[in-house]
Amino acid sequence: MDKRANRKLTFVLAGGGSRGALQVGALRALLEAGYQPDLLVGASVGAVNAAFLSMHGFSAAGLDRLEESWRVAARSDLLPANTAWLTVRVLFNRLRTHPYHKMRDFFISQGVSPKFRFRDLKGPPAVLVSADLNTYQPIYYGPDPNQSVLEGLVASTALPPWMHPLEKDGQFLMDGGVVSNLPIEPAILYGATDIIALGLSNPAAVNVEAYGFGPFWEKLLKTFEERQISLELELAKAKDIPVYKVDLKIEPVVPIWDFSRTEEMFSAGYQQMQIALQSWPKEIKQVPNRFSKLLRWLGKTRAH
Repeated sequence: MDKRANRKLTFVLAGGGSRGALQVGALRALLEAGYQPDLLVGASVGAVNAAFLSMHGFSAAGLDRLEESWRVAARSDLLPANTAWLTVRVLFNRLRTHPYHKMRDFFISQGVSPKFRFRDLKGPPAVLVSADLNTYQPIYYGPDPNQSVLEGLVASTALPPWMHPLEKDGQFLMDGGVVSNLPIEPAILYGATDIIALGLSNPAAVNVEAYGFGPFWEKLLKTFEERQISLELELAKAKDIPVYKVDLKIEPVVPIWDFSRTEEMFSAGYQQMQIALQSWPKEIKQVPNRFSKLLRWLGKTRAH
């Protein structure tokens, strides 16, 4: 029996706000190179990319629709830049509505109906990562086919001060990047045997000489994030699961709320992924892909 027959190629998509546009370009390069995922796992904006491709398929048409949604987001001011003023208003409960409503409305406008369940997804299955601040644990949307896709997206992208955590059934759900910004561990939990991880981390972008509360907070969060990524990579190594990790970057660094360079990031992600592919071993392309096999079977069936 071919031991590779039970392998599951998984795309892991990190959080990073507007820099998630880099992943869209990289995913197109992967598609053109012949890679097809059996599973998509994402946190924060990575969850958004994963869910949209699970809805529309990992195909040229699916990526076209994802790109168009990014263009709509760029025109919608989803993450206002005045973070200091917004933070003060959140702290003193001066907002008239929960901030996550704007993001929720955006998802609905892009076809994610409140009635839509993970069982309705037609593309590769997706797992969206959120964090429950009441139990200090990750929460996964997708393994239960009856879960709401919209709720999973809102929970995985609820990042203060832009979006209030989602309160539901005793849970206080926040952006999945809190527990696993590059969700390698969740991918392993749900059966990944080969992982392509598209990170959006750029530690060099942090000004280590800067002082004050803002730079301190940025350094603190970056420390948590990099330590978590390191531990999850070690877990994959201990389990003998290969991880092909590409850290996608844009210079100068784009703040997570700035969508003005979306088109440029599509191109940058595509080019960086093409370069990375040149150094990858041929074996990873030989991983049997159950989803692509199904697509080929469906194509033959329709042809007859």
